[in-house]
Amino acid sequence: MPRSQPLSGSCPPERRPSAEPAATLGAIRRLLAPVPPDRRLGRSVQLSAGLVLYGVTVAMMVLAGLGLAPWDVLHQGFSRTFGLGIGTWSVLASFVVLLGWWPLRQRPGVGTVANAVVVGIVIDLVLWLADPPEALWARIALLAGGVVGNGVATGLYIGAGLGAGARDGLSTAIAARGHSMRVVRTGIEAAVLAAGVLLGGTAGVGTILYALAIGPITHRTIPAGR
Repeated sequence: MPRSQPLSGSCPPERRPSAEPAATLGAIRRLLAPVPPDRRLGRSVQLSAGLVLYGVTVAMMVLAGLGLAPWDVLHQGFSRTFGLGIGTWSVLASFVVLLGWWPLRQRPGVGTVANAVVVGIVIDLVLWLADPPEALWARIALLAGGVVGNGVATGLYIGAGLGAGARDGLSTAIAARGHSMRVVRTGIEAAVLAAGVLLGGTAGVGTILYALAIGPITHRTIPAGR
């Protein structure tokens, strides 16, 4: 009996292309869909709350002194090496990253510009007002609250749909061209973390906790923000 032929257009399981790039692209398009006019005021308030909370939670992790997210390790490294505040370097780095959007034909939104400015200002303001705690339990509490709050803040500002942050937009723009989001994001953040450590930024248990927790948290908070 002759063997049955495969259906036209089908691929053997081992040759079937990964669906991840297409799924990633679809998710990106949904997140960047235009906001209806009747929802813009509410989304603007949501964006503002998310950005302020994001800056506060980054400052909480800095005050904890137990390790920062990769980009903040870089900002702290620049601060310790060249002066200026961590928040100031966050602003400067945001605008440098935005230059990388131009060859990718990525357009910034109002949320993109607000993200670049507001987060850094809030970080420096909180660090100016607050002193690092001495008790270990207080530092652990700051770290845990900072990581969880950061995930909530990410859901708020991305879910507002008014423009991705400079760093998020760079990753998603590259991934939208058919690359794995996990590979792109991991590669960028690994390089940033290494540079930050070399400059004197603090990497530690907080960095590991952030890497393990932020994905599951934002997996829930970003859709909820939409």
